Amino acid sequence: MIPGPLRLATRGSELARWQAARVASLLRVPTELVIVSTTGDRRRDVPIHSIGGTAAFVKEVEEAVLDGRADLAVHSAKDLPSTTLDGLALAAVPERADARDALVGATLAGLPTGARVGTGSVRRRSQLGALRPDLTFGELRGNIPTRIARASEFDAVVVAYAALLRLGLEARATEVLDVSVLLPQVAQGALAVECRADDEGVRSLLRDIDDHGARRVVEAERAFLAELGGGCNLPCGAHAVADADGTLVLTALLASLDGHVVLRTDGRGADPHALGVEVARRLVVECGGAMLLEDVA
Repeated sequence: MIPGPLRLATRGSELARWQAARVASLLRVPTELVIVSTTGDRRRDVPIHSIGGTAAFVKEVEEAVLDGRADLAVHSAKDLPSTTLDGLALAAVPERADARDALVGATLAGLPTGARVGTGSVRRRSQLGALRPDLTFGELRGNIPTRIARASEFDAVVVAYAALLRLGLEARATEVLDVSVLLPQVAQGALAVECRADDEGVRSLLRDIDDHGARRVVEAERAFLAELGGGCNLPCGAHAVADADGTLVLTALLASLDGHVVLRTDGRGADPHALGVEVARRLVVECGGAMLLEDVA
């Protein structure tokens, strides 16, 4: 028995609070939020890749669990580093929302020549730049409502469609981009719940909200990223789906920062970890990714 309400550590944005509330509703036990300010939230004046990438949104939240201020942490799974921090366990991956990216302000085909697109993601810039070399890009940081509010400063902005869905803003999406057009970030659209590795009481509760299908595809994508090199400094993406028979199909991408080189491959398999490793190695060894990785080594 866990004394008192479960303490859920989360960032303070509207989306982060929604995600924590969703996990709380699944748990069906008394809970309270522990709001944590992260480096990524405080340093909105610099590109996210210059302060450690999306991991800048999770470090302080994880520390709240490790030092006992919270019992568990709720994250956007795409923000988690590919390897779990010592002392923590990735105890639950609830159901996954739509993993695709969305344009707000214009469709891709409707963007005029030389259009300016707002996004702080090198993954999005490289892929869109490869599709439309005429496009230019401007830095865009902040929570989803802030980005939507700034859409008028650009011809279009790019956001995760799952974020729009969760905040009831899906009508703002001008176009939802198929994964064949813009491959999502690893684990985009999924939630991740961490707790202390030795806290069997909390781990037992979290097992009940773990979605087996969502965990399998997320594990395949995370294994790809781990094999590629953790929080790879290059634009990369991955998206896994399960066939009717349970076989996983993983599509992955690695690109140069300027989008002049975009490497893409896929693979099939039953074991998520083995599939992620296999696809990463194929991308590096067979598709020429090793040269890209050497450039940022």
